[in-house]
Amino acid sequence: MAEHLTVGRVAGLTGVSVRTLHHYDQIGLVRPSTRTAAGHRAYAAADVERLREVLAYRRLGFGLREIADLVDDPATDALAHLHRLRGLLLDQRDRAAAMVTAIDAELHARARGIMTTPEEQLTIFGPHLYDEIGCAYPATRRTEPRIAARVREALGDARTVLNVGAGTGSYEPADREVTAVEPSAVMRALRRPGAAPCVAAGAESLPFEDGSFDAAMAFSTLHHWRDPVAGLREMRRVARRVVVFTHDASDAGWRHRFWLSRDYLPETAALVAGRPSVDRLAAAIGARLEPVLIPWDCADGFFEAYWRRPEAYLDEHVRRAVSVWTRVGPEPERRAVARLREDLASGRWAKRNRELAGLDAAELGLRLLVA
Repeated sequence: MAEHLTVGRVAGLTGVSVRTLHHYDQIGLVRPSTRTAAGHRAYAAADVERLREVLAYRRLGFGLREIADLVDDPATDALAHLHRLRGLLLDQRDRAAAMVTAIDAELHARARGIMTTPEEQLTIFGPHLYDEIGCAYPATRRTEPRIAARVREALGDARTVLNVGAGTGSYEPADREVTAVEPSAVMRALRRPGAAPCVAAGAESLPFEDGSFDAAMAFSTLHHWRDPVAGLREMRRVARRVVVFTHDASDAGWRHRFWLSRDYLPETAALVAGRPSVDRLAAAIGARLEPVLIPWDCADGFFEAYWRRPEAYLDEHVRRAVSVWTRVGPEPERRAVARLREDLASGRWAKRNRELAGLDAAELGLRLLVA
């Protein structure tokens, strides 16, 4: 960078008017502290750094007084400002992307003649995780028939079934009378024509009387509930049988057994920190635990599904339909994908995981809770 930049040069580089820069000078927010050889006021390197912070905060919507407090904070150096700005910008990006997703979902719903409620229209300003990933579901999140058969078997002779956290309804048994519960407007809009009626509600407060259903089921959703124990107890309250497909988030063994979390995405450990163990969940409703093996050609693209097909994780559409990738953030995702791509090209992945080639199914911590 040049030793100093004139006000005009800075205005040209930033797109900010000279008048605005003069105003920042007058109020003491950013003052050019040096002069050119011709005697004109100019910005030194430290001034430019401060101006960059001011403009970034300004474009994030902060007021000038708030910005002054932020940039004058003695406990925050330039590096800390960059980390803070990066976090704010990523949050703004994610919120914007979620709003686009919600709008697309409403357009999709209206095209099918479905009018969203006033409450649903307002959720555009408070995006949820599934609203960010929901539109990717149809491409890769399909029913895996072998796992679906396990769920149907566990449901036994139940005729009325409540599906909690139902999503798009992939595992709802077609031969039962199903009622779905799903808090995400995006997921509800993506449910297929003729799907079971769906109620907007959360697992922790089900709007049904005690014993309303023969069975209540939940498929791969507990890890998104605010209080899984409370949700399970609600399911137990409204149904005589409970069937839940989940994974043991507290077991470090599954993260070690699964090469993706072990070698490429260790951030998964932080996602499950503090979550109740599967044993505690089972104890809360008196359930037994049944292991569920994942077939090598699993049709449902959940996080562990491609354990023998590693190239699938290089596909953006596959990753966008799995909440883990959204939750770890873009930097870990970019790093993991780049490293996996390199290891596949070099043969390192195949050498490191050679024992997987002969397996038809893998035990990666997935469980059925049956009560």
